[in-house]
Amino acid sequence: MAKLKTGRHTSAIKAWRQSESSAAKNRGVKAKIKLAVKELDSCVAKQDIEAAQKVLPKIYSLLDKASQKGVIHRQAASRKKSRLSTRAKKVVENPSVIKK
Repeated sequence: MAKLKTGRHTSAIKAWRQSESSAAKNRGVKAKIKLAVKELDSCVAKQDIEAAQKVLPKIYSLLDKASQKGVIHRQAASRKKSRLSTRAKKVVENPSVIKK
């Protein structure tokens, strides 16, 4: 395409549009992850071990999909999964220890 009268290249304008749409998608994915983690935290606070163990694979799936699509880095997803499993395991081993 030809250069616009505004002095900007159309490729730059298209790149901006693409970055805006991908950022919106990424925000949605991250919001889903945060909601699932809050759900796990509420289960841990209630000491509901069964519900926490049901939510954990759901969070793992969300994190894996996010890392596959490049929303978050694969090591960041792995680190988050590790920390969440440790948090859930602490409640199973010792219910009196709850981090608020």
